[in-house]
Amino acid sequence: MTEKTIHEGRNIKRFREMLGMKQDALAYELGNDWSQKRISQLEQKETIEPAILEEVARALKVPADAIRNFDEETAIFNIQNNYEGSNHGVTNVAGYQRNENCTFNPLDKVMELFERLLESEREKTQLMKDILEKMK
Repeated sequence: MTEKTIHEGRNIKRFREMLGMKQDALAYELGNDWSQKRISQLEQKETIEPAILEEVARALKVPADAIRNFDEETAIFNIQNNYEGSNHGVTNVAGYQRNENCTFNPLDKVMELFERLLESEREKTQLMKDILEKMK
């Protein structure tokens, strides 16, 4: 079995698009050294230097590990095979026992957690901006 390679640049693009952010806006968040063209080039790279990845993750307000580890194929497979109402009559999906008594969609819970994490990061960023503004 071959190990799958995660395309970090493509993941940056996915997260940026999920957040409704244009390349220009991300470049602006990253500062003067960045441009829309540089973001475009970054999104084409399979592997990104750790320091740059951390910087971009902060600008997107997502954990760097989310960019490093997100695998679209696995996510799609999990959604297709574990979505409530799919696979009628199947009690064993991908080697896991299906819980017929589950009263929530696990994907909804993951998204809820992700949204809470994003909001927390936004609050921290605003707090830091307020502190810096007071220091001026």
